Amino acid sequence: MGQNAQGEDGIVPGTRPGPPPGPPPGAAVVGRRTLRSETLLVLALSLGASAVSSLISFTGALTRPGGLKDQAANLNASHAPGRPWLDLSWQVFGIATALVPVLLVAHLLLREGAPGLRAVGLDRDRPGFDLTRGTGLAAAIGGTGLLFYLGVRAAGFNLTVVPESLPDVWWKIPVLVASAVQNAVLEEVVVVGYLLRRLGQLGWTPAAALAASAVLRGSYHLYQGVGGFLGNMVMGAVFVLLYRRWGRVGPLVAAHALIDTVAFVGYALLAGKVGWLPTA
Repeated sequence: MGQNAQGEDGIVPGTRPGPPPGPPPGAAVVGRRTLRSETLLVLALSLGASAVSSLISFTGALTRPGGLKDQAANLNASHAPGRPWLDLSWQVFGIATALVPVLLVAHLLLREGAPGLRAVGLDRDRPGFDLTRGTGLAAAIGGTGLLFYLGVRAAGFNLTVVPESLPDVWWKIPVLVASAVQNAVLEEVVVVGYLLRRLGQLGWTPAAALAASAVLRGSYHLYQGVGGFLGNMVMGAVFVLLYRRWGRVGPLVAAHALIDTVAFVGYALLAGKVGWLPTA
């Protein structure tokens, strides 16, 4: 007792069945072909293009006289040496425009009826969770990654990574931190949150989607050498598994931003002062 009696078809007598579930009001309904094209375009405007550029760069490094470790991959370089204000303008411009694909992803998610970047867990709902998980993940992956890099470089499979070569001006550290955050937001939103969502909608299996995300992450780090490709591919697989466990890219963004900040700022402070850190 206490429940409405239902007919054999499960409908409460005297009521009419509602409309079948569908997209939220105002959401765009798109087919698989459109989703496929959209995904390829987002990648072509962002990290997919970086992967192709990285492959070309790595091919050039392989065919250049001398070993890989005698060549350098410079991550944050000056764009206007000797002209600090112009250089700062270029740095800010580069960081801002690199985030445009993230805004595009947010727009596309809103278009389908999802709550923008909140759909992939990039919001302010759980800052403590994101920061604590991200800090622990950064400590584990950052330390392991440094040891791996030193090993593969010594073996001749990696270029010497120069995290920064900016002039010693007042904006150097803020720009390096901003660059680290930009890398983190762009990569985790596009390669984890967005890509996994779209591949799932296209019918990819979880294993295939994980492999695609991990290989893509490794590919746009290939300019660093074989070690950069393999190390980031493993990191990508771990990040996908944790994203599926936590349902949020927030901790991944925090971890990635911390890893890159330590790498960029640490190099700026230690390069040439400690013997174990390779320099160009």
